[in-house]
Amino acid sequence: MTLEEYRRDFEASAKRSVSMPIAGACVWLIVALLSVRLDERVGVLVLLFGSGTIFPLALLIARFRGENLLASNNPLAKLMGLCVLMVNLLWAVHIPLFLYAPTFVPLSLGIGLGLHWIVWSWIIQHPLGIVHAILRTLLVVVAWFTFPDQRLLVIGLAIVVVYGISIWQMLTRPIDTHITNQ
Repeated sequence: MTLEEYRRDFEASAKRSVSMPIAGACVWLIVALLSVRLDERVGVLVLLFGSGTIFPLALLIARFRGENLLASNNPLAKLMGLCVLMVNLLWAVHIPLFLYAPTFVPLSLGIGLGLHWIVWSWIIQHPLGIVHAILRTLLVVVAWFTFPDQRLLVIGLAIVVVYGISIWQMLTRPIDTHITNQ
């Protein structure tokens, strides 16, 4: 198959790929809401464990949506799997931050868990993934510096807003069946 054919196949099996962002938005919203009731360190711990529930929750959502998140012979789907692995290697940073500087964890997770959107954007040949990653990074950094006493709340809400924008774009963008290589 050509790259263009792989892209079309990826789009067909992914069914707009919204299960992961829906799951991510749910987890970040729960963390943000719980943060107003929890001590900062406990809230960060909830964020750490909560972020581990994104993929299983996405699998459940994907089952209902008919999205294929796992088994695929498409090398672009495998590339996305490698991107998820890349993002998860950042746990080597998140865990020491939790142990020695927990106030940095919302910053590192907020940015780190959004990096794979750039590759997804290249695969689908649409800028929404790049916009997601850049907007998410900017809002997380601004929130982290601007609201030091409410970092989990504001960062969580900022990420939910970015997810909302991205999910809307994912669901409404026309899917070009004549994708051209760049």
